Amino acid sequence: MKIEKCKLKTVLVTGGAGYIGSQAVLELAGVGYFPVVYDNLSTGHKEAVLSGKLIVADLADKEKLGKVFKKYKPEAVMHFAASIEVEESVQNPQKYFQNNVVNGLNLLEVMLKNNCKKIIFSSTAAVYGNPKRVPIKENEPQNPINPYGLSKLMFEEILSWYARAYNLKAISLRYFNAAGADPSGKIGQDSPKPTHLITRAILTALGRYPYLEIFGTDYPTKDGTCIRDYIHVKDLARAHILALNKLDGEHSPVYNLGTGRGFSVKEVVKIVKEVSKINFPVKESPRREGDPAKLVACSDLAQKELGFNPKYSDLKTIVKTALRWHRKKLERT
Repeated sequence: MKIEKCKLKTVLVTGGAGYIGSQAVLELAGVGYFPVVYDNLSTGHKEAVLSGKLIVADLADKEKLGKVFKKYKPEAVMHFAASIEVEESVQNPQKYFQNNVVNGLNLLEVMLKNNCKKIIFSSTAAVYGNPKRVPIKENEPQNPINPYGLSKLMFEEILSWYARAYNLKAISLRYFNAAGADPSGKIGQDSPKPTHLITRAILTALGRYPYLEIFGTDYPTKDGTCIRDYIHVKDLARAHILALNKLDGEHSPVYNLGTGRGFSVKEVVKIVKEVSKINFPVKESPRREGDPAKLVACSDLAQKELGFNPKYSDLKTIVKTALRWHRKKLERT
């Protein structure tokens, strides 16, 4: 995917100190944008913001958000700020609707007041629930099976209505399992309680955990474990810039971002063991509520309309970059 250099323009990046947001900030700066990061640091890290300006604040604070818009006058927004853990969303749906929907409405209100009408929304494959057909196309029925997926779908639909009523230009990117770390080793996933499979597997290999727990071995898949489509975080971030350059339509399109290939939990574990050369122990546990059996993307539309072409997303590259990042991080602590 080819990304053209741009003249300096300001982009507000909500959640820009987080895993995917910080990578987007790095990519934005690399092609000439000035990123203004708006993050409450509840899960993000100021050290991950390598370019632009960091504002530590919450989207619930509309007054603060309005001041940031007036001062920096962003021409567009990339909206990453959200609560994202499926299991937690089932246990505490109020948090997810408050943060992912209500705070998102706050953002849109302030955007419109300041005549900022361009937004790229970080959505998710969780909007599909248990799909009938795989690989999943964008027109597959959306039937989320957890509050996290529902909260993202609700905001997608809100964007669609705002596009009609207020001439908002919006693109929603439904990405599948974000993984890996920046190839430079500068930034990667940094969570005190990581839940992502590849991160947990790597940290187990490095001795952070005594064993890797996998959830569910009785799914209707080839080895009984869930199948997921893993996409490198750098490819995701670059896709957001491609989408930003595409914000010129009168509707609110959605695009899947994935590779079109799925790996089971057991296959991922095998590759992490191969790359790390460490045979760490694995414990099998019952299914978690809200986990679909198989999620694999059809990204043909993004390839055709955005020029999306994942460069870093083969699974061994994903694991190698993540392993490099976590080794460096553990050396520093």
